[in-house]
Amino acid sequence: MVKSPGRINLIGEHTDYNNGFVLPAAIDKFILVAIQKRDDDEIHLYSNEFKETAATTLQNLTTPGKQWPVYILGVVDQLQKARHKVGGFNLIVDGDVPIGAGMSSSAAVECASIFALNELFDLGIYKMDMVKMAQKAEHEFARVMCGIMDQFASMFGKEGMVINLDCETLKYEYVPIDLNGLTILLFDSGVKHSLASSEYNVRRQQCETGVNLVQKGEPQVKSLRNVTMPMLEKYVKDELIFKRCKYVVEEIARLQIACEDLKNGAMQAFGKKMFATHEGLKNLYEVSCTELDVLVDAVKNNPDVLGARLMGGGFGGCTINLVKEAAAEEIIKQTTEKYKQQTGKDLTTYRVAIKNGTAVLDENNY
Repeated sequence: MVKSPGRINLIGEHTDYNNGFVLPAAIDKFILVAIQKRDDDEIHLYSNEFKETAATTLQNLTTPGKQWPVYILGVVDQLQKARHKVGGFNLIVDGDVPIGAGMSSSAAVECASIFALNELFDLGIYKMDMVKMAQKAEHEFARVMCGIMDQFASMFGKEGMVINLDCETLKYEYVPIDLNGLTILLFDSGVKHSLASSEYNVRRQQCETGVNLVQKGEPQVKSLRNVTMPMLEKYVKDELIFKRCKYVVEEIARLQIACEDLKNGAMQAFGKKMFATHEGLKNLYEVSCTELDVLVDAVKNNPDVLGARLMGGGFGGCTINLVKEAAAEEIIKQTTEKYKQQTGKDLTTYRVAIKNGTAVLDENNY
C-alpha cells in the first residue's frame, strides 16, 4: 500500500508551465492505493470513490467511458515507453483528496500509482523520474497540459516546509513556514472545475503567444520566466495577451519576495502577497469566478485573515486562507453564512496541515 498526498500552493499560480517558480506543499489529505501482482497480463482496477471496476490489458490501455482509470493507466503507458518491465496487477484506489477542489487529486493518483508499481516490480526508478513520468501521463492520457508542480509537491513534500521549486531547472529549496498561531483553511466553492474542459490550455497558448512576440526582438527569451515588464511593454501590443503575460511576470517576481518573507517570519507581509495574487488572477489572468471572488471578499477586511486567494487552475475549486488559529471557527461560521447569502450555495471547509510526500504505507506513517 502506498499513500500520496494532495497539495496546496501558497503562491505562484499558473507560473509552472511558464518555467517560473511555485511554492507548494503536501497536505494531510491522501490518495491510497493497494496493489498486488497478477500472473497474467491483465490490469484490474477498483475505485472506492466511484464504486466502479475497470479491466484492461498491458497491450491495450483503454477503459472506454471511464475517466478515473486514465491517471493509473497513463502511468503504466509511461513505464512501458521507458522500457520498464511491468506485469499484470490488481489495484484499488481510495482516499480523501477532494475531486475538483484544486488539491490535485489526479496528481496524487498518478504519484501513488507509479510509486506502487516501482515498488511492486522493483523497477529502481528515482523519485524525480517518477515525477516526470507522472506529468507526462497527465499530458498524454488525461490530455491536460499541466506543469510539473502538482506531481512534484505530492512526491517531494516535507512536513513543516513549503517547496520553492524552479520549474525550469527543477532545482528546489525547502523553505520553513512558521504557522505558530496560524492555520490554513480551504474554502471549497462547490464549483467543480475540469481543467481539460476549461480555459487552462487556452491560457497556456496565450502565454506562448506572448513569448513568441517578445522573441522577435529578444531571441534569447525562451519563456515568460525570462521576460521583464519593459520587454512586455515594448513587444506585446495585443491587450489581452499583455494582461495574461503581465500577471505571470509579476507573480514570478512576487514569489521570490514572498520566500524572503517566510524566511524572516514576516507572515503578515506574506499574506498580503496572497491577496495581490488573487487580484492578478481575477483581473489580469481572468481565471476566477463569482463564487471564488465572494469567498475572498468575505475575508479580505478581517484582521484575523492574513491572506486569501483562489488556488489551483481556477474557474472553481477552493480559496486558500491563512488565518489566526484562535479565530478559525468564527471565520468559518461567518464565511459560510456570507457565501450562502450571496450565492445560495453551501460551503465546504477543510483545515489542512503540511505533511510528507509519497511513501509506502506502514505502521509509522498510517
